[in-house]
Amino acid sequence: MNDIGVPPPGYRLPPSAHIGRVRLQIGDLSQSVAYYETVLGFRTLHRSEGSATLTAANDNTALIELCQRHGVARMPRRGLIGLYHFAVLLPNRASLGQFLLHLSAIGIQPGMADHLVSEALYLTDPDGLGVEVYADRPRESWTSAGGQREIATKPLDTESLVESAGSERWTGPPAGTRIGHVHFHVGDLEEAAAFYHAAMGLDKTVWGYPGALFMAAGGYHHHVAVNTWAAGARLANDDDARLLDWELVLPDSRSAESAAKSIESAGFAVDRIDGCVTATDPWGIRARLHVFQRTSGVSPALRAGA
Repeated sequence: MNDIGVPPPGYRLPPSAHIGRVRLQIGDLSQSVAYYETVLGFRTLHRSEGSATLTAANDNTALIELCQRHGVARMPRRGLIGLYHFAVLLPNRASLGQFLLHLSAIGIQPGMADHLVSEALYLTDPDGLGVEVYADRPRESWTSAGGQREIATKPLDTESLVESAGSERWTGPPAGTRIGHVHFHVGDLEEAAAFYHAAMGLDKTVWGYPGALFMAAGGYHHHVAVNTWAAGARLANDDDARLLDWELVLPDSRSAESAAKSIESAGFAVDRIDGCVTATDPWGIRARLHVFQRTSGVSPALRAGA
């Protein structure tokens, strides 16, 4: 994997770094919970008057937190600077085939794409927020050219995907499901690279895709992608349905604090409040630096220096 991608100039995230929970601001909690349970098959792990935490069907790992704010505007079709989509990674192709059959049965037509490294279905939630559900192809089948991982957008072979489903029916995301990556609309790719690559410590993996940059840790195809496809759009704000923050999961507190210091020394905002460490990119997109814990459920954020 050493000949793939471009490592950051300074601090480099450990290979085990990955995406954790995403926290979304939505307008109607009951409507959103119903969508995520019925359409995507998530299970509600915790619910209060104004928020709900969702998990896979047979798992207690928090994946999505919905936070209600009455009156927020739906994400416009063209998008805002901020979340483009978050991506739910299923553990195998059969599950993705079962999910496609489930969507067909309830009358939903998703967007579809073969990205070479993965196969993906695309949905829009009740607030207009983008959701990708995907399965990776075996890592040994991923190809590269010119030092970059090869990623494309090609038609999906739905017949083959449905065949892979076998006789099992979709009962929700199986154990092992996680958030595979996050993808953002940003204002400038070089500024985004300065934050996510040079400061946060992600490798560049794909930089030749039109208007986009893909970055990852540990040789993955991408944990974070950014694009300028919504050029000229305004920033998402408190009055919009939007991403509130996302978790970058790190193996230990030393790695988390090293990442925080690298981001801070590059001149970007890092906040330490009540033991929670957040880093904010040039467009206000916030990452929570989180230490992996084997206990399940709603996990606390990193305690700096712990």
